[in-house]
Amino acid sequence: TIVVAPAVGPEQTQLICPHCQALVRTTIEHRANTRTHIYALLLCLFFCWPCICLPYCCNSCRDTIHKCPRCKAFIGSYHR
Repeated sequence: TIVVAPAVGPEQTQLICPHCQALVRTTIEHRANTRTHIYALLLCLFFCWPCICLPYCCNSCRDTIHKCPRCKAFIGSYHR
């Protein structure tokens, strides 16, 4: 049996969990990606020290990880 991961975006999504088969609204968590680190490095190189933490605080610079709130299984990720 092949399980196709549902399409997820940057916001919470209501779907049927492929692991526990429950209708859930995903929980999301934001994680830094390579682009986040590059933005921070560029700010560092251009001497913008006060702004160096902005890419890590801004959700639009990080990936969104979707998990099932019921079984805690990984459902998918949205890469920026």
